[in-house]
Amino acid sequence: MLHLSALREVWDSDLEDEVLLLRDTTIQESIRVWVELQTAFEWQLQQTTTLFEQDRRTALAELQARLRHLVD
Repeated sequence: MLHLSALREVWDSDLEDEVLLLRDTTIQESIRVWVELQTAFEWQLQQTTTLFEQDRRTALAELQARLRHLVD
């Protein structure tokens, strides 16, 4: 059985790898992944519209504001 410290080292290593991968990801690749996720989970999003619509609209508005900031 792994000790907690060894488990943390593995976790930290995985996190570092993920950060490096995200830094190397282009905007186009990120958008492609988002579209794939959107397509895969569209039916669930439609089923939960009434529960999470306001949260989704808020998140979308924040995303649009960030994108506008990048363009300016």
